[in-house]
Amino acid sequence: MTQTLHIVGGGMAGSEAAWQAANMGVQVVIHEMRPKVKTFAHQTGNLGEMVCSNSFRSDDDEQNAVGLLHWEMRAANGLIMATADKHRLPAGGALAVDREPFAQTVTENLQRHPNISVSYEEVTTLPDDGHWIFATGPLTSSALGQAIQAETGAEALAFFDAIAPILYADSIDMSQAWMQSRYDKGETEEEQTAYLNCPMTKDQYEAFIDALLAAEKTEFHEGETAGYFDGCLPIEVMAERGRETLRFGPMKPVGLTNAHKPDEKAYAVVQLRRDNKLATLFNIVGFQTKMKYGAQTQVLRMIPGLRDAQFARLGGIHRNTFLNSPTLLDAQMRLKTKPNIRFAGQITGVEGYVESSAMGLLAGRMAAAEILGQDLPEVPQDSAMGALIHHITGGAEAKTFQPMNVNFGLFRPVDGLKGGRRGRKDRYKAYTDRAKTVWSEWIRSFT
Repeated sequence: MTQTLHIVGGGMAGSEAAWQAANMGVQVVIHEMRPKVKTFAHQTGNLGEMVCSNSFRSDDDEQNAVGLLHWEMRAANGLIMATADKHRLPAGGALAVDREPFAQTVTENLQRHPNISVSYEEVTTLPDDGHWIFATGPLTSSALGQAIQAETGAEALAFFDAIAPILYADSIDMSQAWMQSRYDKGETEEEQTAYLNCPMTKDQYEAFIDALLAAEKTEFHEGETAGYFDGCLPIEVMAERGRETLRFGPMKPVGLTNAHKPDEKAYAVVQLRRDNKLATLFNIVGFQTKMKYGAQTQVLRMIPGLRDAQFARLGGIHRNTFLNSPTLLDAQMRLKTKPNIRFAGQITGVEGYVESSAMGLLAGRMAAAEILGQDLPEVPQDSAMGALIHHITGGAEAKTFQPMNVNFGLFRPVDGLKGGRRGRKDRYKAYTDRAKTVWSEWIRSFT
């Protein structure tokens, strides 16, 4: 078989799609515009570069839908998960990675694969023939975005994705901060002390909120609107929704005991997570921000323990585009008006590294099967990947379609189980057991 699969975009989804298709015996060309054409958020030309958090979130495959996605990707010989496991950092029950060696390893594995080549140039049109996957992500170039709009006859939707600041560990005052995972979560001492905590009194919290609300913010360009995704809200937007919002969100003080003052209950706690294996860098958890740089340093240094903080990267904000997939894509993620083109990753309306990679995995396998003339069984809806792809290709309401993380709300109910909070543990275990069974059967059916 000599037909080539072209994949536009070398992020999480594009990298995973290329790996899956190449392992099925298809020749793949990855088209990546970086480093020739840069973006606001990317720092390198590496494939699989992480631009926001360094976390793949929960790794619990029995009680968490994201952890279940991890399990399914591992079962499918996923490149992204194998690389994440190789460069894993302590993060309690989460899967966090050392981002630079992670991207380097993804790049090396793809470049070494005999069925994969990489072409570094910008693709600005939607081809009429050939086999293509567009996995250009939230930072799709302006020219390509215009081509997509022209083809679909509908405007691409947009929200704004904010990036959390990263600071140097040796600039943190450990006489005020301490290391502890919430509720001491994790099986080893390293996991149980994976997060750095900065406590706040009520007065300190109120002063911080005042400064946050008054800080100078990044302005939007004319014609742009701020339709944020709720899973990645800037801290200023959360504060604007109510003075206590942050204290019940990323700054919640529960499950933590101040090692310096064990009898004193913090009113709020700012958590930082290790950002590299050397533990020289920490990112502020949940602190995506659109404050201007000068304001960021002033406001963030109000946090106890961060008075003398030095920042390796300040936060930022960028435009994030995605398709109205329920109206534009078929069940195999093909563009209905150009079925030689598939879309994958965050541009399809999934949110997060894991979800984007998962959609890349499916798109790569679907495209490879089509090229090879194979009948690919339908992705089982009761798997995590099936729940996601069903949501974006028809299960969601098109009129209100917004980016979605994987969650058990997308899963079909299991008969005979209790609803509500009390039955949640048994219900989630039933979801994951069922998903593992059907996913394993799906993988075996064509491997």
